[in-house]
Amino acid sequence: MVTAGKFLGISRNTAYRLARHGAFPLPLIRVGAQYRVPTAALITALHPPPSGPAATSSEAP
Repeated sequence: MVTAGKFLGISRNTAYRLARHGAFPLPLIRVGAQYRVPTAALITALHPPPSGPAATSSEAP
């Protein structure tokens, strides 16, 4: 969770505060007293799908 916060520009304290209030910007998994961020959610957040005409084209080159 700390690593995900760093990638999102959120401090450690803010990340945990958001998690406690259910407001962390990514889905979280609670394991005992720890929070885990699914890797797929972080990758998706860091690399959004392309948009625009090239992304919607279904024609092969």
